[in-house]
Amino acid sequence: MAILIVEDEVSIRDVLKSYFLKEGWDVLTSSDGLDAMKKIRKFKIDLVVLDLMIPKLSGEEVCREIRTISNVPVFIISAKSREEDMINGLNLGADDYITKPFRIKEVLARINALLRRIEMVTKESKKILYFNHKSLVINFETKELLVSNKVVNLTFTEFKILDALVKKPGKVFSRQDLTYIVQGYRFIGDGRTMDAHIKNLRKKIEEDPKNPKYIVTKIGSGYKFNCHLDEAQ
Repeated sequence: MAILIVEDEVSIRDVLKSYFLKEGWDVLTSSDGLDAMKKIRKFKIDLVVLDLMIPKLSGEEVCREIRTISNVPVFIISAKSREEDMINGLNLGADDYITKPFRIKEVLARINALLRRIEMVTKESKKILYFNHKSLVINFETKELLVSNKVVNLTFTEFKILDALVKKPGKVFSRQDLTYIVQGYRFIGDGRTMDAHIKNLRKKIEEDPKNPKYIVTKIGSGYKFNCHLDEAQ
């Protein structure tokens, strides 16, 4: 498996590269956004570790461009530590976000957990689920989504949220529950990061995101999937 580290600080880039090599990854590195996008288009990348404050093309722009061509998991590591920065990163399509200074063991643990969850989505779910007379089709083998017969690209985190919700239609999941299921840890804060993921997901699957019919908010409790499987599956 191949990982791309996009980081302009040599010391941080070298530390990350050393640890990922020890973990058995094939490692590519970039020190600027333009070079990162060239490598993403040229090579098969399984995970991108992305700094936001990089030259030539910002990390935000890199993340935005990645999401136009790929659903590869994106893990942001950034000195931008405000909650607004984290939410913005998630809104751009990142799967996880950790701030500098970071502990390398935490980075490795989060990434390994992310990869395990990717594998579990495929193994534990039915291969294809149909909802609303096939208006919504979820293919777990290819991790593709069809909305009104059009392919919609989801980030892995968005896909995992949808996976958790559709497995138990009607069940209300709190933000804490969803964060634990999807990220593997309990959030600290007001839950706005999960709200950002839900907002992004609604934009992609709902005909009217402001009046959703699939992912419904239960005020004061959380979110639920409000549609049952088509019959005869």
